[in-house]
Amino acid sequence: MRWENLTDSDHARAADPALFGADAVTTRTFDTPEFRGITFHEVRARSVLNRVPGASRMPFEWTVNPYRGCTHACVYCFARKTHSYLDLDTGLGFDSQIVVKVNAPELLRRQLASRRWRGEHVAMGTNVDCYQRAEGRYRLMPGIIEALTERANPFSILTKGTLILRDLDLLTRAARVTDVGISVSVGFTDAELWRTVEPGTPAPERRLEVVRALGERGIGCGVLMAPVIPFLGDEPAQLRATVRAIAAAGATSVTPLVLHLRPGAREWFMDWLGRHHPHLVRRYERLYADGAYAPKWYQRRITRQVHDLAREYGIGPTRAGMPRRIAEPAPAQPAGPAATEPVQLSLL
Repeated sequence: MRWENLTDSDHARAADPALFGADAVTTRTFDTPEFRGITFHEVRARSVLNRVPGASRMPFEWTVNPYRGCTHACVYCFARKTHSYLDLDTGLGFDSQIVVKVNAPELLRRQLASRRWRGEHVAMGTNVDCYQRAEGRYRLMPGIIEALTERANPFSILTKGTLILRDLDLLTRAARVTDVGISVSVGFTDAELWRTVEPGTPAPERRLEVVRALGERGIGCGVLMAPVIPFLGDEPAQLRATVRAIAAAGATSVTPLVLHLRPGAREWFMDWLGRHHPHLVRRYERLYADGAYAPKWYQRRITRQVHDLAREYGIGPTRAGMPRRIAEPAPAQPAGPAATEPVQLSLL
């Protein structure tokens, strides 16, 4: 994806240095503590419904991503690579240069109304978090949820953000007319690990409060236990503490996902590892010697341990991103191509 594909103009000029045309992008900074050091590039997208590549094994075909880049600043996030598509830095730039598709709600409403749209499931939060801090200012998700609700279009949301509770009434209303799936990402409950690898996110216990609050409103919420970080968050006692906390929050499911290190994220994570845990660098080089994913034997071991713990605590695994009916629905309302944007599915 290039910058001109994010704009209404087919001839968006490039600037500073060959990226931002005055007719294409409005750049803003806000002098408030929560946004200090962050630059927002406001664009008018030409499409907001993105088709998932056919080779993907994801249980959905369409995504909506109102933001690019993420202030969660997770050192392992493999959506970092997508910033390079815009010629932006995949390290600090990914954490601090946030692209905001300011017309996302109106554009989605128009695309859903197309006669070519067939009402397929739409997943959100699969690239970067749609409830990151920027959402508190730009408020794009209420309009997006309303657009999907108007068409009784099934959707799911994956988030590390507590801001989703702001839209609880909208989600409850949507669940009356369509399938809505909500998952919260909590890979571990270790406070020290959280502060260093996910410095911009709400604390794990606050995310689990989201799970609890949703459950109290009759909205079932699963937990994506991701990532399980080798040698830092994979001890049996750590896994047990995390699954126990997930169960106590009332999660309907827990799905473990071992850390994977794709290009873009791998370099950033390994640099972090060398500074914070240099004794682990060689172990990681061996574990990930064959590519982005940990060996199958390691993944199976973690999955088996988590599933055993889940059964012990009375919760069961499910596939992340799958829609779940979260309230008794009213009869569905009548429901409707969309340009394609390259998608990197992080589910983190």
